[in-house]
Amino acid sequence: MAMVKCKIKKGDKVRVVAGDDKGKEGVVVRVLPRERKVLIEGVNLVRKHIKPRAGQKKGRTVERALPLDISNVALIDPTSGKPTRVRVERKDGKRVRVAVKSGKSLD
Repeated sequence: MAMVKCKIKKGDKVRVVAGDDKGKEGVVVRVLPRERKVLIEGVNLVRKHIKPRAGQKKGRTVERALPLDISNVALIDPTSGKPTRVRVERKDGKRVRVAVKSGKSLD
């Protein structure tokens, strides 16, 4: 399978633009490029119930974040704080991500 390029990277601050968590912001914890999904800290949380086992004393409920589709998030512009699209440009032979709204470099 070919490598898929994503314009969103680990550590980027993003805003959810579609779905149940629309409007929430968070930092990207992990990018899954082959599946076109991102894992965002504190967004798209679900509760998982764990049964009691022989080695454990009690069952419990754990909250964890599930991945969101990459099309449902937008990168936050560093100058305005609003969601923006990302353009890729070549500067000095290097691939650089640029915010479309402000024109500022993101890398």
